[in-house]
Amino acid sequence: MSYASSGQSGWRRLRSNPATVITIVVIAALVGVAIDRGVASGKLSLAVVILIAVAIPSIMFHEVSHGIVAYWCGDDTAKRAGRLSANPARHVDPIGTVIVPIVLVLLHGPAFGWARPVPVSVNRLRRPRNHAVLVALAGPASNALLAIVAGVIVHFIMATSQITEVGIYVSVGSLSIERYGASGGLYWLGVVVGFLGLVNIFIGAFNLIPIPPLDGSAVLERFIPVEVLPTYYRMRMAFMVVVLLLVLFDRGLLDTLYYHLTVWYLGLFSPHIGLLFG
Repeated sequence: MSYASSGQSGWRRLRSNPATVITIVVIAALVGVAIDRGVASGKLSLAVVILIAVAIPSIMFHEVSHGIVAYWCGDDTAKRAGRLSANPARHVDPIGTVIVPIVLVLLHGPAFGWARPVPVSVNRLRRPRNHAVLVALAGPASNALLAIVAGVIVHFIMATSQITEVGIYVSVGSLSIERYGASGGLYWLGVVVGFLGLVNIFIGAFNLIPIPPLDGSAVLERFIPVEVLPTYYRMRMAFMVVVLLLVLFDRGLLDTLYYHLTVWYLGLFSPHIGLLFG
């Protein structure tokens, strides 16, 4: 099944299901109203709006990467479910992808969310123990790839224009577009692509935390005795509570992680970034 045929059949099914269409329209309207009021009240900055906008496709790409690598390793579950698709409707979780991130940001919480997990049947993989690790790490690897491409583009924009480090890097690193804003299409392209790179670095790094069901836990799972695995897989999603508590109540840890990742990532493309944020 190709991406094109998958997306086409998906939209046909979407049109044949009025309830789904109405739900999507209502959610889109609520999101639009929330963003408009958030920006107008000052609770939601333009930088955060851009962050959310680039985070949603990044999370979807992360999930699709799991399914693609699983398919390469012998498991066609995601393909049969129509999840190896560029159609966003197949990957959006109305609560985790849209509502939760916006509500958290409006409440001055962390911008946290998720897409619909891509289904993977470990027992269908040719070498389940080893290939399960590859499938899990495919998500963070896809984020690293997007971050590298984004960083190269931003560096190219700065190298071929009059835009300075303050123009893009500080706008991205400090989330202060209003303060460091500048006119011109290249500036805004650089800011959006810069946010894309930074968001992907954070998504990839966060998912490497070795707490189930985050991707980093797959490395630890490789060493769990085979006889214990069925019980572990049944309990795996319950650990999501730990992840949510970490996100909601340990802001210091997340803020520190975000700061160091920002300085490290932007510093790869600018030797002066440490001075700018020092």
